[in-house]
Amino acid sequence: MSSTGRSLRRSRTNRMVAGVVGGLADYFGIDSTLARVIYVIGSVVSVAFPGLLVYAILWFIVPEE
Repeated sequence: MSSTGRSLRRSRTNRMVAGVVGGLADYFGIDSTLARVIYVIGSVVSVAFPGLLVYAILWFIVPEE
């Protein structure tokens, strides 16, 4: 659990695929659309493969709400 008393969880309601980026947006307190744009831009800049790999890993590691 983080020091603020909240933990990282995949979102059940704010999801496009598995709720990973929605959960990250909730955790960091930012808009989910902004989080998705940042994630996609980061993936494109890194030639997409690492972004997809990180997403898949987080999908299996981060528990659902």
